[in-house]
Amino acid sequence: MRTYIIRRLLLMIPTMLVVSIVVFFMIRFIPGSVVEIMAFRMVQSQSGGGEPISIESIKHSLGLDLPVHLQYIDWMEGIFTRGDFGTSLWTNRPVTKEILKRIPVTFELGLLGFIIALLVALPVGIISAIRQDSWLDYLGRSFAIISLGLPAFWLGTMVMVFPSIWWGWSPPIEVIPFFEDPLGNLGQFIIPAALLAMSMSAITMRMLRTTLLDVLRQDYIRTAWAKGLKERVVVIRHAMKNAMIPVITIIAGQSFVMIGGAVIIEQIFNLPGMGRLFIDSVFQRDYPFVSGINFILASVGLLLILATDLSYAYLDPRIRYK
Repeated sequence: MRTYIIRRLLLMIPTMLVVSIVVFFMIRFIPGSVVEIMAFRMVQSQSGGGEPISIESIKHSLGLDLPVHLQYIDWMEGIFTRGDFGTSLWTNRPVTKEILKRIPVTFELGLLGFIIALLVALPVGIISAIRQDSWLDYLGRSFAIISLGLPAFWLGTMVMVFPSIWWGWSPPIEVIPFFEDPLGNLGQFIIPAALLAMSMSAITMRMLRTTLLDVLRQDYIRTAWAKGLKERVVVIRHAMKNAMIPVITIIAGQSFVMIGGAVIIEQIFNLPGMGRLFIDSVFQRDYPFVSGINFILASVGLLLILATDLSYAYLDPRIRYK
């Protein structure tokens, strides 16, 4: 196991290298460079007066007059030697410091959404499987279809608009720190987290129902029933572990989808997280922020995949890593 983990961690290095190269160069190929945007805004601010704008001077001040490959080498050197992702091209703020300020918001939103999704999906999936074709099963499947059919961004917009019209309620504009007001913080995050969790809970529930139905038809489950074991023991202790292996894979994949969904939810509910920062950075062509956020998210994603693979050995003792 230790050798396997070390090997996987070492394989993450070339993977992250490729990801960093793709992200670093692709953002610079988007039409409308940051230099053009800055020059346009400077011209507008001058209103016909002042010295003419020099594109070359803007490039030199931003350090973009160097060849792209040298910019990449400097950026990677800063990451691995100082843990520094650079500074904003617009505000000159340190990227690392700003991302660390935004991570708690995105982490809390994602973690709360993840917990809500599992709290809904696991019980509903189990009940739908052990009560196949009952009204509980039909109700659970209907919930999954509705959750998949309603986009989170549409529901989020409706939650923002109609309560404000009908009851004069709207979410707080500023984030309430958890340690200052835990209940107020949870009240602020619970609705966007629930909207973020809907799609994941529906997909997880349907996959769990399918795999659990297949496992419950296996011979060893029939043997457990024949021994006179209780239903709870048969399902939880014997069937769930094998049924959870493909479900864990689905959950890991959906975690990436939740990250993308968090971008929209943060924008709708005015949450200052990494998703909102990423959108603003893309529109402004703030290259250090876009590259830094993608680098961090890719690192988290690779660690999540490794944790998913390692969980298989716990769920199925026959799986061994060599």
